[in-house]
Amino acid sequence: MEHPLGLAPGKIVAVHLNYRSRAAERGRTPAVPSYFVKPSSSLSWSGRPVVRPAGCELLAFEGEIAVIIGTRAHRVSRERALDHVAGYAAANDFGVYDFKHADLGSNLRAKGQDGYTPIGPAILKTDDPTKLWLRTYVNGKLVQEACTDELLFGFDLLIADLSRTMTLEPGDIILAGTPAGSTVVQPGDVVEVELEDTGRLRNEVVADDHELAPYGVQPKVTDEVRAAAYGSAGAAAEAAKPGDAVSGVLDEETVAALKSVSTATISSQLRKRGIDHHFIEGVKPARPDLRMVGIARTLRYLPLREDVFAEIGNGMNAQKRTVEEIQPGEVLVISARGEHGSGTLGDILALRALRRGAAGVITDGGLRDSPSFSNLELPSYYAVAHAAVLGRRHVPMDSQIPVDCGGVLVMPGDVLVGDAEGVVVIPPRLAAEVARDSAKQEKEERFILERVDEGASVDGLYPMNKAWRQVYEEQERAK
Repeated sequence: MEHPLGLAPGKIVAVHLNYRSRAAERGRTPAVPSYFVKPSSSLSWSGRPVVRPAGCELLAFEGEIAVIIGTRAHRVSRERALDHVAGYAAANDFGVYDFKHADLGSNLRAKGQDGYTPIGPAILKTDDPTKLWLRTYVNGKLVQEACTDELLFGFDLLIADLSRTMTLEPGDIILAGTPAGSTVVQPGDVVEVELEDTGRLRNEVVADDHELAPYGVQPKVTDEVRAAAYGSAGAAAEAAKPGDAVSGVLDEETVAALKSVSTATISSQLRKRGIDHHFIEGVKPARPDLRMVGIARTLRYLPLREDVFAEIGNGMNAQKRTVEEIQPGEVLVISARGEHGSGTLGDILALRALRRGAAGVITDGGLRDSPSFSNLELPSYYAVAHAAVLGRRHVPMDSQIPVDCGGVLVMPGDVLVGDAEGVVVIPPRLAAEVARDSAKQEKEERFILERVDEGASVDGLYPMNKAWRQVYEEQERAK
């Protein structure tokens, strides 16, 4: 069937990473663009279903902008590259992660399937594509939103780069990458992509009713693949099962235990394991009544330099992008170098983080609009209150890198636990055993506290000698 827009590309070239928010989500920012090719048979249109193969579970959408080549381009300059564009359209670069292992890099079986490149419903013609807004909706809910001023590599660079070594023919299509927010959809979900005011590209996900033939590569899913498909380990875990599981390393039992014990107890358990530097110093809770358990998403501020701030500090800067990238169960950890002369986060962005499912916020700098945080259901830890805005002392630089916060090294993915006393950082590999042993320690300490309250001496009781331990164990058996 002919495409409603008359599209008949000889080749569809897609960019791997091109939006800053997506690069931050993936934890890497490329210096130059990289590409893969989708077959023309993957081309589709608005209203045509997208089929998830039998035996697969990880079909993900990627709202994108399709750059449609209008005239032959070979070795064109960046200055003349856009002269070769016929127009722009909403696109969706669907992919099934169950086949990612089959063709790493090329994405042939993951993204080259029939109907996996819907484009439409209209073509936008503009002389200035540097401020175009792209939005993606799942079942009517906005899940992706980005402006083309966030692109790492503009349309002109992509065309000039590709045309250095290959000829772009009329009708060829370049898919310019997706912003943060891509995730897994299920049969029955409806995905819509909107470019400016050209209408919505609409596709429903359906399940294939034909079994996959037994020959050739078969679907395969690992925890790492599942995390990539959902956008993070935390999002994958939340989708996989109900309850308070926060990431692939935090099951419900571990989360429940960490929420029930004090940071003081966790601190003693970490010291037993040789982790002495784990308590974020100099921060206090805005809401001492709230407990916090989550996974670190880091954000780094560097000292203010006016020309650098003018270049990267305004608009959708690293601070705002990081907030928009937060996944359910994550804690925003802001490294502000212990600088107390400026705010680092205010109530609007904190509320946005909360609405995205954030488990908490920590900054070793100033908190702006601090009185508002007393009514916000978001555990928040900060060094000082300060009314001044970010640009007084800081440049928001980058995210998802190792940072220093309150004198402690925090790695992306670390486990953070906070109570009225403060915040501790737990290496993910130790989280389950620290949670288990902390709960055990607190049970024993409650027994000791009760005996002290009854008038017993701490001599031989704290810590328990053999005699007292026998009493404790008999009491536990009796329960």
